[in-house]
Amino acid sequence: EVQLVESGGGLVQAGGSLRLSCAASGRTLDDYAIGWFRRAPGKERERVSCISISDGSTYYADSVKGRFTISSSNAKNAVYLQMNSLKPEDTAVYYCARQRFCGATLIFGSWGQGTQVTVSS
Repeated sequence: EVQLVESGGGLVQAGGSLRLSCAASGRTLDDYAIGWFRRAPGKERERVSCISISDGSTYYADSVKGRFTISSSNAKNAVYLQMNSLKPEDTAVYYCARQRFCGATLIFGSWGQGTQVTVSS
């Protein structure tokens, strides 16, 4: 079983940067996709980015396109989300989740604790 743990969140001023990590334990992330999601209070969970571990293809929500970059480690045991030019609207708890492919409706397993990102004005 693959366990995913998010880290790297914090408090940053608008315009700043953070790098989130999604670390896998148990085995590598071959042959599926890892998505980054976020949830702000009072809002639906939003898929912000995804990477296909098998072919490297990526997805970005319009709200983060051009500012966020998703990547995977060479060992395929971690996925990163580099977040630049952060805005207060990016404030949310960020989660990573395994999916069969980018764009899939379902995730494997359950949502973890996530990592809090807070962007101040």
